[in-house]
Amino acid sequence: MAEKIKLTRPELKRRRDRLARFERFLPMLKLKQQQLQVMLRELSVKVDRAQQELNQVTAKIEAYQSLWADRTGLPLEKWAQPERVVTVRRNVAGVEVPVFEDVEFAVVQYSLFGTPAWADQALQDRREQSRHVAAVEVLRQAEHLLQRELARVIQRVNLFEKIMIPKDREAIRRIRIKLGDEMAAAVGRAKIAKGKLAKVLENAPPDAEPTETSA
Repeated sequence: MAEKIKLTRPELKRRRDRLARFERFLPMLKLKQQQLQVMLRELSVKVDRAQQELNQVTAKIEAYQSLWADRTGLPLEKWAQPERVVTVRRNVAGVEVPVFEDVEFAVVQYSLFGTPAWADQALQDRREQSRHVAAVEVLRQAEHLLQRELARVIQRVNLFEKIMIPKDREAIRRIRIKLGDEMAAAVGRAKIAKGKLAKVLENAPPDAEPTETSA
């Protein structure tokens, strides 16, 4: 349904003011869009690198995975899980995203003599794996937040660029035409009225001249 436009001077001012705001805001939105796209490309490289590091540690563990079948009596899987993932918040193009710092593991104690020799290294490797898993997850969280913000910004850019700005420009054009027609009609009416007045004055009888009387 076509928008009904008030073809008035107040509406013209309102449309001009709004168009000016849109045209001022649009470049800032486009700049934010570019910043987000750059950050997402950089983040994608970091995710790939972190995933490769995780794959390397996982491959190392899989090389001796069969040893895990040995009953050590130790909850190595549990000890390999971090108690806390340490992150900080960073503002990226107006979006708060998490940045991975480190992971914290529980302090464990067990007999070095009562466990297989490979248990220490296995626990260390599994904790390293958990560290890389956490790093990848945090990077993907940041990536998700930036992608969501980018989608929102692109939506607003398209709204302003393809809908709101063209709509207001068209409304301003139509209002100007209407006001111009009204002005031309008013000028035409004024000329006609002036012409009629001139004819009336031209055909009016001259005023009688005063006569002199003798004393």
